Amino acid sequence: MMYLLGAVALDTRPLSADSVSRTSSGSLVAKPVMGSRQRKENTGEGDDEITITGSLLPSRIGGLTQLEILHAMRRAGSRFPVMRGDGLALGWFAIKTMTEQHEALQRNGVGFEVVYTVTLEQADPRSGDGQTIISSLLSLFGL
Repeated sequence: MMYLLGAVALDTRPLSADSVSRTSSGSLVAKPVMGSRQRKENTGEGDDEITITGSLLPSRIGGLTQLEILHAMRRAGSRFPVMRGDGLALGWFAIKTMTEQHEALQRNGVGFEVVYTVTLEQADPRSGDGQTIISSLLSLFGL
């Protein structure tokens, strides 16, 4: 497993990631001081975004189902934990944007190769978010 986005696993198949970038910031505020340079005071952690890019071959190995689950999570505004494949918990995130590009369209309108980008934005968990993850897991098994 490369990454775990809530109940959706990014692995070598069917949904794989080709690249991941993470942008984090800190929040500083300028404090005016007479006769000197302004001092910078740390006011806490800033924004944290993760962008995952990958490609899938739906007619060969699948992956469209997992992509649609991510779209459903985006539409619902779900917040979910993100874990890297080495076991590092990155925190709770929500899907900010998703893009997908279908290359070499087939007769059914689906591309032979689908290139996707998912941008995650850090979000604080709300009460009941854990239940959303459990229900997502159960829906994968048709329960």
